[in-house]
Amino acid sequence: RRQEIVAALWLMLKGYRILGFRLRTPAGEIDLLAQRGTVLAVVEVKRRQTLEAALEAVGPAQRARLVRAGQAVAARRPSLMRLNVRLDIVALAPGWWPRYIADAWRSGGQ
Repeated sequence: RRQEIVAALWLMLKGYRILGFRLRTPAGEIDLLAQRGTVLAVVEVKRRQTLEAALEAVGPAQRARLVRAGQAVAARRPSLMRLNVRLDIVALAPGWWPRYIADAWRSGGQ
């Protein structure tokens, strides 16, 4: 999907290494998985008519699922086990630059 490619390029400009696109896990699908330093970012990509709508589109149940999915991926890959899993979002809206929010929901969706 075009939005995920835009989001991945945006993250790479911010110094992230993209580890995967649309990763399927038992807990659900991860749009983007990225790493920077000791952070393993589970990145949800949302495109809506406004940035605010994109940010509000991820509810508590989806956030919890995404955190579980990220933890499952990290647990299966020795190189990722020691990283801190974090839930981020890239919000996209027509006519605006992407908005990236690291640790978008500080509670971790739990």
